[in-house]
This record gives sequence, C-alpha cells and structure tokens, in this order.
Amino acid sequence: MRLQPLRPSIRNMDTPFTPTPPPARETLRVSDSVLDRLARISSGSLTTQLFKKGFRQPVLTGLRPLQASIKPFAGRAYTMRFIPAREDIDTYATLTTTPNADNLQWVGVEQVAAGDVMVIDSRRDTSAASMGNMLVTRMQLRGARAVITDGAFRDGSELARMDFPTWCAAVTATTRLSYHHVADLQVPVSCAGVAVYPGDVIHGDADNVSVVPAHLAEEMADLCEAQDDIEAYLAARLRKGEVLWGLYPPSPATRQQHKDWVAAGRPPL
Repeated sequence: MRLQPLRPSIRNMDTPFTPTPPPARETLRVSDSVLDRLARISSGSLTTQLFKKGFRQPVLTGLRPLQASIKPFAGRAYTMRFIPAREDIDTYATLTTTPNADNLQWVGVEQVAAGDVMVIDSRRDTSAASMGNMLVTRMQLRGARAVITDGAFRDGSELARMDFPTWCAAVTATTRLSYHHVADLQVPVSCAGVAVYPGDVIHGDADNVSVVPAHLAEEMADLCEAQDDIEAYLAARLRKGEVLWGLYPPSPATRQQHKDWVAAGRPPL
C-alpha cells in the first residue's frame, strides 16, 4: 500500500488556536502566629526536620547579612525575578513617577505587605545592585521582615546601620539598570540555588536563611519546638561531662528521662 504524505488540515490552519491557560498554583498563606513560632526556632533544628521530610538543601548558601546582629525572623516569601538588562529597555527613563511595565521593581516594593520577606532572584549576578537604601527603607516601613538577594545591594553601609535584615552576596554601587531587568513578580524563583515559591516561609537567624514550603510550616513549628526543647536538655547534660553515646542522638531511655524531667517541672540538672 502506498502511504500518502501527511498534510496539515486546511480547516485547522484557518481556525485560530486559543490555548487553555494552565491552572494557577494555589498560594498558601501561613498565619502570623505560625510565623512567630518559627522565628523562635533554631536553623539547625529546622534544617534537620526538613531533611527528615526529604528536603536536602533548604539553606540559601553563599549569602551574608549586612547587619552585625540579626534578630531571628520568619516571613512569607514575596518573589521578584530578574533577567539580563537590555539596552533599549532598561534606561534611566523607566524610573518614572507613575507605575510602568518596564519598572516592576517599584510595583513590587509597593505590593509587599506586613509579614513578607522580599526574595530577589538575581541569577547570582553581582555585577549590579538588586536595590538600595531607598527601596529597602520603604519595604521596612510597609512591614516587611527582611530583604534577600543572591546578587548585590548598593548602599551597604547605610543598610548595615538599619535594624532590618538584608542578606546578599556582595555590595556594589552599580545601578540595577546596568545589568538587571525585573521580569516577574510573585512567581517561582531560584535564589542561591534554592527554589522559592510565593508564600513559602523564609526563616533567618544569625547563621542562615532557609526556605520552608508553606504547607509544612505549622508542622515544622511543632517538630522544631520539640527538638529545640530536648536538645537544650541534652546540651545541659553534655556540659556536665556526660558522653555522647546514648545522649546525642538520644536513646529511648534518654528520651524518657527528658519526659520525666519535664513532668517534674524542669528542675536544675
């Protein structure tokens, strides 16, 4: 049998194709009460419990805080995604006094709400600053809890004096317009190699910044509070000279001793 060559249907070619948009991903909103609980837990307990759930690397490695002292925080991720700047689009003229499509950065800053943490995907490119003192100050006044970029900030000395966590990979005075274009707000991004979805919990302390999937936030608070409590007990016993075996990690007998100690009102060890 002779095969006929396939030809496109004339009818199909004449009918305009209207794609069906994909369903929007639901963004979970973690409550302020859960955020406050998470802010009090240690990053070590958090990453351990996430590892038990299969999350191998939730830490934004390679970043540092500009402040000498960091008060622990937890907030909902508000994401901003950069792509490389283009010379005909990213000009100084885009910094208008009213919103425009080529300056989404100002839009994002004015959308950040109380309890949010701005997370900027700068593609790990420190050639230009992600933002500086003016925008960070505005977000602080809007109730944001931190601003994080895997790129650079400008005005580093001014940011360092603020009582507001700012984490970055470098400091440079070069303007964002030189190398970065804000392409999207509130979309999944990569920050320091970790996937961050809008609404995820960003946890920070003096040591690390970590990402907690929103649907695990309350469970992480429960698990980490329990871990921090028993580890404080174990550390006290360790300081008294006990050996590691059976103490850390705790054996069933040690766990029972902890329960008995709690039931007894936590007397001095």
